[in-house]
Amino acid sequence: MKLAFWKKSGSAAGQVDFDRLPRHIAIILDGNGRWAKRRGLPRTAGHKVGSETFRTIATYCRDIGLEYLTVYAFSTENWKRPQDEVDTIMGLLKRYLLEAIETMERDNVRLRFMGDLTPLSGELRELVDRCNAISGRLTGCLCSICINYGGRAEIVHGAKMFAKDCAAGAVKPEDLTEDIFEKYLYSAGIPSPELLIRPGGELRLSNFLLWQCAYAELYFTDVLWPDFTREELHRAIAAYQSRDRRFGGI
Repeated sequence: MKLAFWKKSGSAAGQVDFDRLPRHIAIILDGNGRWAKRRGLPRTAGHKVGSETFRTIATYCRDIGLEYLTVYAFSTENWKRPQDEVDTIMGLLKRYLLEAIETMERDNVRLRFMGDLTPLSGELRELVDRCNAISGRLTGCLCSICINYGGRAEIVHGAKMFAKDCAAGAVKPEDLTEDIFEKYLYSAGIPSPELLIRPGGELRLSNFLLWQCAYAELYFTDVLWPDFTREELHRAIAAYQSRDRRFGGI
């Protein structure tokens, strides 16, 4: 077994068995605005630092052999934020997509975008399409980025798509099972996360992957996302590996 040990404040904080990693980790990227506020900076500064943290953590997840990473980048409710903050987030997304187009094949990292992308600009949607086309040729770690995403909206969207197929005679209502319904979700074809990490100190799911995280192990930390490090990821994985996952059994 390959184990990683680390220390904090002079005491052992835990260990990770890299041969027993979860296949899929989901992360809520929370705390950018508060990180900036504590430093007397505009909230947009927190999002810029948070985007660099995402690059670091996503790259590290690939390096340790994680198969799937899903992050909550922008929710359906985030449009209510100040326009300059929304514009900054969309600008950072554009920058990331442009960089990804140049590096995805070299790094063998696939990208997938989950959510209702119709409100995005035509330029952003075109960049997303280019990333999707490149991803189709790759086999490496799949990083799913949730943009204009809401868990309830995803379930409603799936229900509408199933109802549409019923009306067209492609399926029958009585044939519906959990496995069939999952094919109508944005995450179709991706295994559910085993571990959900939420930095930032909040203790809620905030409408993220409500269907998929039914049996996920939840890990909360007060560390704000811009300060989230590989060591913090280790702590979350170590906590996951220490738990007894019974799925309703004994």
